[in-house]
Amino acid sequence: MNRQFSLITLLACLFAFNCKGQVTETSTKESMTKQTLAKAYSFDPDSLLHHIKTLSSDAFEGRRTGTKGAKKAKKYIINQFKFLGVDPLFDSYEQDFSFKGREKTYEGTNVLGLVKGSGNTDEYIIITAHYDHEGIKNGKIYNGADDDASGISALFAFAEHFSKHPPKHNVLLVAFDGEELGLKGAYHFVESGILPAEKMKLNLNMDMISRSDEKKLFVVGTRYNEQFIPIIEGFKNKEAVNLLVGHDGTDGKDNWTFSSDHAAFHKAKIPFLYFGVPDHEDYHKPTDDFENIHPEFYKDTVQTIIDIFEKLDAMQL
Repeated sequence: MNRQFSLITLLACLFAFNCKGQVTETSTKESMTKQTLAKAYSFDPDSLLHHIKTLSSDAFEGRRTGTKGAKKAKKYIINQFKFLGVDPLFDSYEQDFSFKGREKTYEGTNVLGLVKGSGNTDEYIIITAHYDHEGIKNGKIYNGADDDASGISALFAFAEHFSKHPPKHNVLLVAFDGEELGLKGAYHFVESGILPAEKMKLNLNMDMISRSDEKKLFVVGTRYNEQFIPIIEGFKNKEAVNLLVGHDGTDGKDNWTFSSDHAAFHKAKIPFLYFGVPDHEDYHKPTDDFENIHPEFYKDTVQTIIDIFEKLDAMQL
């Protein structure tokens, strides 16, 4: 009897230990699941990184306006828009334009993709980034990972998001050409009349959003568009991103009001918000490569901009 009792007791203890181990393992898995859910994105983060890596590879030769590298990038963007269910604005995704530089005439192409809104409206939010960069100089390729393959890849993330969460307003996803040569594509788009200015209710521009040693993402534009201040000030930061208002001419920092394609919208009195990071050691250098971006910051930055868009889209613009 005593030996049998001891065996039963021993088995009971072992069973209890195993159960405790299972509970601990289950709790750990639940904890990891909660962490994963807390870090959930409304787009595929692996695809985001794949696109920025591809567009900033040597195969695109720095994407300078008018070169075969830029044309290759244009085709890549159009193919992604098609794959993601983004329609052309009219019959074509392409908006061609030309302009004269110091020594030559350039031929550029903006790429325009339409996501129709669910609100039965003829108003548009224009989300922009530029796909051109510096090309090849002195035999070195300026790949422009942060500037601005990061913004173009974010356009694809927006398209993914919209496939599950349709916007209220019509959204035009625009990949501009000619930014590095004087914002030429943006000015052509705004001035062309392809959409009436009064129907373009907001521009969200993304230029250099994939790296920041201090995890700082600046938003410019609330100085001129005070209706957006509550949304920006009330936004809860993501883990890897510190969203800051600045570089708008009031804080002693470089004024970015006219530093990228949003300037064309601002001059046309179209409200804008520009998202970007401070200049870094690889800015406009051949070392602006994929290997130097900050992946966690970049993914959280794109989700930050998407989340802010959702709040803006819900407004009466």
